Amino acid sequence: MTTGDIIEAIKGMSVLELSELVKELQEIFGVSAAALGAVAAPPQAGLPAAAPAAEEKTQFDVVLTSAGDKKIQVIKAVRSFTTLGLKEAKDLVDNAPKPVKEGVAKEEAEKIKAELEAAGATVELK
Repeated sequence: MTTGDIIEAIKGMSVLELSELVKELQEIFGVSAAALGAVAAPPQAGLPAAAPAAEEKTQFDVVLTSAGDKKIQVIKAVRSFTTLGLKEAKDLVDNAPKPVKEGVAKEEAEKIKAELEAAGATVELK
């Protein structure tokens, strides 16, 4: 029996059968799958371990931290890119810090931030 034959046999198994197979192999050989994953690729001696690549954030929350002196312009700016009515936009601006838009793409978040800052607000991207 070759390695290819074993792989083909495994491909035909259900998830339940695979789970039972793993448990049986662990018992027979006295190992655990968790322990194998931990030692599967130890760092080379003398070489520094590679730092995990920082994932670039793709979703941002635009948070209004302060309306500044030009509250009316900030309310207009908030209404221009949200579906909020005048009262809701005013309440949001009056109760800063509050999220204005959540889960938006980086480009859109930066555009909203620039527009709010141009109106006189202080804004954070989170």
